[in-house]
Amino acid sequence: MKKIHILLILITLSLSLIGCTDKPGKGSSGNTAEAVDITDEALLDSVQRRTFNYFWDGAEPVSGMARERYHVDGEYPENDKNVVTSGGSGFGIMAIVAGIDRGYITREQGVERFTKIINFLEKADSYHGVFPHWWYGETGKVKGFSGKDNGGDLVETSFLMQGLLALHQYYINGSDAEKALAARVDKLWKNVDWNWHRNGQNVLYWHWSPEHSWEMNFPIRGYNECLITYILAACSPTHDAPSEVYHEGWAENNKIVAPHQLEGYNLNLRYQSNSGAGPLFWAHYSFLGLNPNGLKDRYTNYFEEMKNYTLINRAYCIRNPKEFKGYGEDLWGLTASYSVKGYSAHEPSEDGDLGVIAPTAALSSIVYTPEESMKVMRKLYSMKDKVWGEYGFYDAFSETGEWYPKRYLAIDQGTTAVMIENYRSQLLWKLFMSHPDVQRGLKKLGFESPSLN
Repeated sequence: MKKIHILLILITLSLSLIGCTDKPGKGSSGNTAEAVDITDEALLDSVQRRTFNYFWDGAEPVSGMARERYHVDGEYPENDKNVVTSGGSGFGIMAIVAGIDRGYITREQGVERFTKIINFLEKADSYHGVFPHWWYGETGKVKGFSGKDNGGDLVETSFLMQGLLALHQYYINGSDAEKALAARVDKLWKNVDWNWHRNGQNVLYWHWSPEHSWEMNFPIRGYNECLITYILAACSPTHDAPSEVYHEGWAENNKIVAPHQLEGYNLNLRYQSNSGAGPLFWAHYSFLGLNPNGLKDRYTNYFEEMKNYTLINRAYCIRNPKEFKGYGEDLWGLTASYSVKGYSAHEPSEDGDLGVIAPTAALSSIVYTPEESMKVMRKLYSMKDKVWGEYGFYDAFSETGEWYPKRYLAIDQGTTAVMIENYRSQLLWKLFMSHPDVQRGLKKLGFESPSLN
């Protein structure tokens, strides 16, 4: 009996020590022992697999496309439950490609789903080959993003095309059915009239509407999430924008270069934000397929720029000038997400910080800050009874506001799944960068990259 009693004491002490390794903070669930025990690889796979399921099990059933949002509570804006998103579906296509490669689904299942998606895109509303931000998934009819934004959205189209070009490369040397899908993707890609969105100028405009024409009047300037839009415009084999559009429009004749320092880190670019930086998705959306490693042009080194940009976001959260609950080395990341005050593009400034952490912010930054991002992933996993559901971590939460909505957004789930895969294998980077049109376009714009032949 004495030996048994001693053994029980030792077990109790061991469990206590495991719990002390990474104590759950206020608002955490106390699942810390499990978060400590799981290996990095198992944790990464668990997060990626669940997040992939947003685009697989959670897809809109008629179109196969990614729903704009999924609310576990069943409460949606009017007529919004089956609204699908072009950009979020581009991210989802890449997440599904990674899922096939990981064995989450079979190649045959992938062909079936992508056939449904391509069928939808070939018939859905588009304008000069440019897709809208949203459609109704059952019909393919446009749903206006706002009053005058009910036509072509060039930026969201570029996010979709980034995913489709990666899919093209995954299928180009596959089975007959896969090759046939790759050929259909190629037609969609070649049909996008990037030059139409110049409106006769050396700059790209974000929106065009058949009813309101160019009234949105939104020229795309750098730096924000739209680098990929200009790159793909230069890459098109049928409607390619000349390099002057990139240098005069996006870079504004070198005005994009504006060296400055925030939180002790150097940035070389001017950001379209009053704070000198912006939300973390600006470091993610363009780089799901575009490999930032060693990527340079006359304006900056993109990996170093985006790494520092991420570290600024983290350092601001650690400094935590507004003293929000929970912020720290293991819980940081401000980006566009749901918010206690509605959807908001949270950023590292006192004006742009509402005390809301979005898991996608740090998790999608894992390619720039692997150790720092893994710390956040483990912390979130220790809080999983509040922030974890069937499709991975919920979109956002606030410990200060005791606010833990069980809701998802496609654009945030997509970057999480894709960047985790790029961190693990670089799969989506390898696919996208291997496309001949991408190779040609990057060279045309004067980019340097180890991925260029």
